Amino acid sequence: MRNRRKFLQTLTAFSSLSLAGCGWKLANVRAAAKSSHSDKLYIYTWTQYSDKKLLQIFTTQTGLQVLVDPYDSNEVMLAKLLAGGGGAYSIIYPSDYMVQKMVEKDLLTKLDHTRLNGLENLLPQFKNPSYDPNNNHSLPFNWGTTGLIYNSEVIQKAPEDWDYLWQNQGVLHNRMTLLNDVREVMGAVLRMLGYSYNSKDEDQLKQAYKKLQELKPAIASFDTDAWQNQILAGDLVLSMCYSADAIRVIKENPKFKYVIPRSGSSLWTDTIVVPKSAPNLEGAYAWINFSLQPEVAAMTSQNLNISTPNSAGFELLPKIIKDNKNLFPEQRLLEKCERITPLGDFEEVYERYWTQLTSS
Repeated sequence: MRNRRKFLQTLTAFSSLSLAGCGWKLANVRAAAKSSHSDKLYIYTWTQYSDKKLLQIFTTQTGLQVLVDPYDSNEVMLAKLLAGGGGAYSIIYPSDYMVQKMVEKDLLTKLDHTRLNGLENLLPQFKNPSYDPNNNHSLPFNWGTTGLIYNSEVIQKAPEDWDYLWQNQGVLHNRMTLLNDVREVMGAVLRMLGYSYNSKDEDQLKQAYKKLQELKPAIASFDTDAWQNQILAGDLVLSMCYSADAIRVIKENPKFKYVIPRSGSSLWTDTIVVPKSAPNLEGAYAWINFSLQPEVAAMTSQNLNISTPNSAGFELLPKIIKDNKNLFPEQRLLEKCERITPLGDFEEVYERYWTQLTSS
């Protein structure tokens, strides 16, 4: 569902922070690595979450060699695990709703919090999330929103809500894209209509479908990745997107702006989990403890342009990053956002309307 963020990024050293101060903490990590039965740690993650600088630091501190395989959607990752192809991985990075599915399928190790150092550094809203009560099976890694990115040289007045797309179909005709994601697109329209992103009312869903039918002739495509190059090239003027992608595009060209629609949007979290099939459990805990250190969390946030859920790490960031509202939106906007949650058998109703919309 979340075919999110397919791009390879050149990462640079995090010159404003030093990891020298966390050597005593990493002594525990090294000890754990030495007691491991393997000198390798296999990680399965989103493409852009692999930071070569951090991997080198972790290897230097622990002696563990990290090998990373990328995936481009939660569903691809889950299918691989269910097919028995994920036996090598000790760390995986599923999104929030996928954590629930993986727990239901008994795929995840229950985390031993007595073996974790730095849980107190997490922001309060990430300590007991609805998708994983008490962080029993996951820890947050990155979070963000879904919204609209637009070319401010063409669209001079910022869109305020999702209804902007319907009201400006002429200007946007064949120059806008929506995500190729049924729950995000249907959810956004449901929210615009005053309903929940996670509605299980078929009448409400039908209303959203009809609105999308009205808009479809003006939509260039339903796309999650290719829009980035297209909007930078000038072929598009507006795209529905994830904040992490918007930040990357804006960094390349500041004329692009990102907004969270005022009626609300989705709030997502990507997490770190340990599968039950993990061959290197000690190494997995070593990696998690490494990631929880404030210096590492701050370095990761700046290198990868992501929103850290680590409060101590946030305090170490340069002011320009802490003040970036795309990375760290105002609370008044976040209060309007919802997490996407699994809907069980009702997801088939979403898929039915989605198929009718995208195939017609």
